[in-house]
Amino acid sequence: MQKYLLQNLSNHQGLGTMTNQAIKRLGFACKYMYPNQTIKKRILEDYEKPLNTRATTVQWLNRQTKDVAEQRLWDVLVDPARKIRIGNKLYFGDDDSLVAEVIDNTTSRGRTLRFLYDGSYEEFRNKLTELGETPIPKYISRDVTPEDAERYQTIYAKEEGSVAAPTAGLHFSKHLLKKLEIKGVNFAEVTLHVGLGTFNPVEVEDLSKHKMDSEELKITQEACDVVNNAKLNKKRVCAVGTTSMRAIESAVSSQRTLNPFDGWTNKFIFPPHDFSIADCMITNFHTPKSTLLMMISAFCGHDLMKRAYEEAIKEEYKFYSYGDAMLIL
Repeated sequence: MQKYLLQNLSNHQGLGTMTNQAIKRLGFACKYMYPNQTIKKRILEDYEKPLNTRATTVQWLNRQTKDVAEQRLWDVLVDPARKIRIGNKLYFGDDDSLVAEVIDNTTSRGRTLRFLYDGSYEEFRNKLTELGETPIPKYISRDVTPEDAERYQTIYAKEEGSVAAPTAGLHFSKHLLKKLEIKGVNFAEVTLHVGLGTFNPVEVEDLSKHKMDSEELKITQEACDVVNNAKLNKKRVCAVGTTSMRAIESAVSSQRTLNPFDGWTNKFIFPPHDFSIADCMITNFHTPKSTLLMMISAFCGHDLMKRAYEEAIKEEYKFYSYGDAMLIL
């Protein structure tokens, strides 16, 4: 079933999407993770030289059948979780125009809600949009503005499905993409609906025991043709972002080519890993103990990654969603 996510805003803005909803009620604030536009992963093929732009795109988890959508069942994150128990009802809006009942626990901070709304599903979604606001990252200490709905999104986002905005994909502009195209860079898009599990910290010493959430992945034959032709012609293939890298590494054939894919992946990439498709990547700077950082370590080696992060700290590079990016060759 498709899962939507609700995250509390009492102490932070949280990881967000273009259409996440934030509502305050009874002393605590809750945020719906309304399904974000699917953020297309860009895989860049450079015919002349290694790609030197900064970008990645992330797309977040959106798993729902039509029946579940009509039942208004959402998986959510809540904080403080101890105050929200099975059987509780949550009221949203100054006029209590939206009500949800807690029907299950999923994780320590996870709950399943059934929204009690009499209107159509389209009206229900419109109500979320009406009550909510764009949840910009928690480390940005300012109020949300209407411009965030556009700025906190890539220019090539298309399908709904994400529960958080992209990272390095925000570096791309239409002008930059056009300049790359003129220089002979081809683009192949893949879609990965990323879940919050991607940002769960790794809390085990044995990395093989870390459990990744499954995420919906789609790779078309057209995208495969672009990437495989580049490899056949000894051209460089650059994965734009850790999510793009995880997507293509989940669809590798026995001949080390990219296969079409339409399904789910829970692939966790950590050292040592033999990468089959991309030979360079672009990524932002990530948080410690994250699965994203583990992948970077596997791709470039721990020592090089450590030196890069030390340089970034020294030079005061910006980290996280609105931060700087690096090209790993």
